[in-house]
Amino acid sequence: MTREAGRRDGLDEQAVLMVAGLADLTVSTLSSAVGTLRGLLRRSDTAELAAQAESELMARGRLALDRYAAVSPAHLEILARHAQARKAADGV
Repeated sequence: MTREAGRRDGLDEQAVLMVAGLADLTVSTLSSAVGTLRGLLRRSDTAELAAQAESELMARGRLALDRYAAVSPAHLEILARHAQARKAADGV
């Protein structure tokens, strides 16, 4: 067996192990999520939980849009407005 063939077998084995580990993690996460979902569906206040989840998602969406979409005013524009406000307050 050459050195290159041994390295290729090692990489193939690593890839298989990584995929198997990822699949196991996915299955365990999904089964946990399904168990949680079943527990939520058995509750009597499911409608209230759904309404709270909706309002929380809307608030998160609003915050995300404000964080990434809003353009803050230019620094010099803010200074000019403060100067105008001072002049108006001083009566000049």
